[in-house]
Amino acid sequence: MSTTSPGAYVIRSIRADEWAAAKELRLAALRDPVAPIAFLTTYEEAVAQPDSFWQERAAGACEGAEEAQTIIAEGPDGRWVGTLTVLVEEPGTSDWAGFPVERKQGHVVAVFVRPEERGIGLTEVLFDAALQWAWARGAERVRLIVHEENGRAQRFYRKVGFVPSGVTVPLGAGSEESEWEFVIERP
Repeated sequence: MSTTSPGAYVIRSIRADEWAAAKELRLAALRDPVAPIAFLTTYEEAVAQPDSFWQERAAGACEGAEEAQTIIAEGPDGRWVGTLTVLVEEPGTSDWAGFPVERKQGHVVAVFVRPEERGIGLTEVLFDAALQWAWARGAERVRLIVHEENGRAQRFYRKVGFVPSGVTVPLGAGSEESEWEFVIERP
């Protein structure tokens, strides 16, 4: 674990030309031991993507983008050590699981902090930035989806104010596993 405080890190949105660093951090996240229950893709699927995929992904969620934002924690040495992405979901559309979106909301995805940087408050600071970005875009609430067996993530989400909404998302045909929606309302 790092002994540096979260104040020593720069928390910011990525720039479109930083796609290679975003790719490296995403691949690191997909190698984490909880990746199979934390992310909807595998390391093998992600590493096989062409550079154009990563370039488009970064451009769609970079500084200045209005529909999504990837926020990173950059260490004192310039190394990216944490990330999350927040999406804006508009009423009248359907979300990734096919559920109707009833009001403007943010949706936090792809949360990851490198293991050696955990426990110093970086995730809280990343979440603060994500919530501020979503509120600034008129979101009435922010949500996230967490696997029923990802207790570590559920404890953190509760700690920062998210609560279960009661919505359950099945993982797919034939699977007995599911994920739960957690939400936080606009203050």
